[in-house]
Amino acid sequence: MTAGTSRLGRPVEIISFGYGHGPAPEAHATFDVRRHFRDPHLHPALCDLMATDTEVANAVIGTTGIPRLIVAMAAVTRAFRSGPEPGPVTVAVGCAGGRHRSAAIAMALAGLLRDDGTPVTVTHRDMDRPVIERPAESLGGRP
Repeated sequence: MTAGTSRLGRPVEIISFGYGHGPAPEAHATFDVRRHFRDPHLHPALCDLMATDTEVANAVIGTTGIPRLIVAMAAVTRAFRSGPEPGPVTVAVGCAGGRHRSAAIAMALAGLLRDDGTPVTVTHRDMDRPVIERPAESLGGRP
């Protein structure tokens, strides 16, 4: 076996982050979910919660398109893992603040990959940082 691999293949590192807290981390694949999927931040009951809270995770994963996106992200990750170069594969998922959408998607993606026996680590770069206040009109007024 080569460095960076195990009997289970190349490990995967998933990083969730918020663009409002800094640029995207370096990754093989970066997914920006800011504009296509509604932000739980705009719902008053969810604003101060995080993706580790059931209400937020359910709101994100229950959003139309998100389950299909996660399946597609897993396929992209598997394609990178099957490439000829050794070493881990890094996937980054970004939203505005890194507390809701990106973190919930990262956790769901990790679960899907682990179901296949893929070794996965998840880092939430910005989940514990303060909520980024944004006017609703900057997000098209979508809740």
